[in-house]
Amino acid sequence: MTLPLGFNLMKTLDEMVIANRKLMDGLNTMLSISDVEVALTPKELVYGEDKVTLWHYLPKAEKISAVPTLIVYALVNRQYMMDLQQDKSVISRWLELGLDVYIIDWGYPDKMDKYLTLEDYIDGYIDHAVDVIRERSGQDKINLLGVCQGGTFSVIYSALYPEKVRNLVTMVTPVDFSIEDGLLFIWSKHMNVDNLVDAFGVVPGSFMNTGFLMLKPFQLMLDKYMGFLENLDKPEAVREFLRMEKWIFDSPAQAGEAFRKFIKDLFQDNLLIQNKLELGGRTVNLKNITMPLLNVFAEQDHLVPPASSKPLNDAVASTDKDMISFPGGHIGIYVSSRSQKDVAPSVARWLNERSIDRDAAPQPRKGPERRSAKT
Repeated sequence: MTLPLGFNLMKTLDEMVIANRKLMDGLNTMLSISDVEVALTPKELVYGEDKVTLWHYLPKAEKISAVPTLIVYALVNRQYMMDLQQDKSVISRWLELGLDVYIIDWGYPDKMDKYLTLEDYIDGYIDHAVDVIRERSGQDKINLLGVCQGGTFSVIYSALYPEKVRNLVTMVTPVDFSIEDGLLFIWSKHMNVDNLVDAFGVVPGSFMNTGFLMLKPFQLMLDKYMGFLENLDKPEAVREFLRMEKWIFDSPAQAGEAFRKFIKDLFQDNLLIQNKLELGGRTVNLKNITMPLLNVFAEQDHLVPPASSKPLNDAVASTDKDMISFPGGHIGIYVSSRSQKDVAPSVARWLNERSIDRDAAPQPRKGPERRSAKT
């Protein structure tokens, strides 16, 4: 048998042996991992209402800001992305830098929640969480830090309740939905959301997740798995991959009526940036936002392009307003090493500088409360 010109049989055999050995090591690694843990930063439950819970993270610094910070995450994913693992936890980093951090866990909506509205989420759950934190801390105003869709909620809340918000931080937050920079914005404009919500009542998380994967099909459905195979024999790399996969496919369902209004009034009619959005009979006027604003966006964000986030600074009436541009993507802003070194400290520094002139001794902390009443 004549071998092709340039073919090195011994080199090929060596590569096959190495590949087989890596595969066997990888299989042993996979078999040794029963599960991967996420959200390991210690926290305490302080309030609950329906399926929503409010958590307070235990402090890590000697000097803690007297003005607490509430993180409002998106409904479409789970909030533990910000605490995925200890060396890639933006929440842990903020605690080390002296922030007093709370976070809302939206839970998992089911068929009972099909009639939940945006008013229930913003005028109800968020406002109740804010009031609990205000009472616990003894502060009239708290810091609000919104992430993605949770950032949009935080902008709306700050415009409706400016008397309760000391400082507003938005991270990868859409506010101008007229753009056509990303597929998510293009697809949403043509979605028949009425048919979707009328058919499902509560929109399945699997439906939402499939849509997000289709935004970058090669990278999210093929390329990452090829990279995974390359690192299959490295236990910690496998654990990191599995943690991310756990988060990606842990997609809550969406309460139908809230989802309907969010798509129609924001993605399709772009009412927020025009000061035409109505919530609970009130008009959301972004000029009511006069508190300090920090707007953080990611330059390579395929979900929320910078063009959707940057107009917020011109839309509000704040005189103290800043932007941080992160050279990465929608998820890298939380889990990358650069985030730990640059973004997290910048946000903490900005908040700490604006939370020092009204320090008050915290009120005695109570046990967790639970309600079951919607607005």
